[in-house]
Amino acid sequence: MATIDLRTYCFLDSLQPQVCSFIATSARGFLPITHDASLWVEIRPGIAINRVTDIAVKRTQVAPAIQVVERVNGLLEVHHKSQGEVLEAGRQILEFLGRKESERLKPTILSSEIITHVDDYQAMIINRTRFGSMILAGQTLYILECDPAGYVALAANEAEKASQITLVDLTPFGAVGRMYLAGTESEIEEAAKAVQKALSTIDGREAKSGPT
Repeated sequence: MATIDLRTYCFLDSLQPQVCSFIATSARGFLPITHDASLWVEIRPGIAINRVTDIAVKRTQVAPAIQVVERVNGLLEVHHKSQGEVLEAGRQILEFLGRKESERLKPTILSSEIITHVDDYQAMIINRTRFGSMILAGQTLYILECDPAGYVALAANEAEKASQITLVDLTPFGAVGRMYLAGTESEIEEAAKAVQKALSTIDGREAKSGPT
């Protein structure tokens, strides 16, 4: 087997309602329900994610909601009501890859921006391309970009745990991960703090400067 680079390895202990609903809106696989445990794995080369999915679903009872094969990277999300079952899927995946969890890349925040009192026109533009809830004129907008992309799922889940935000959009694959949240200024500030804290606790290899 060719060397596989472990980029994202991210366990979510309990999918929050909006994150779970977003997956159900945008994913093509077998959909989770609120409070399922969830595992996100991103590797390179992308085509190898097919084999990773094979390992996870044959050796455990997890179900895959997302499998994305990109030109460079591949992303898999699996879930189950039992945290133990999801953790076992992760153990099996790491064993197959010949990797330890600590060999994943650490997330790097590339952009973290708060825009207060969003204008009607900007709200319209955002709402035309979002897969989550709508942002309303006058609300505060939080935009996050992180690398590797898969960690944006953890960011969204922890933000929802910490604050009464609205999840507008989420892109957990690609060159970078992107997240759009809306709410009051105080709600967004609280969510941003939770995001920073969650991503800073992920150990692993240091990423090279810029998107990898």
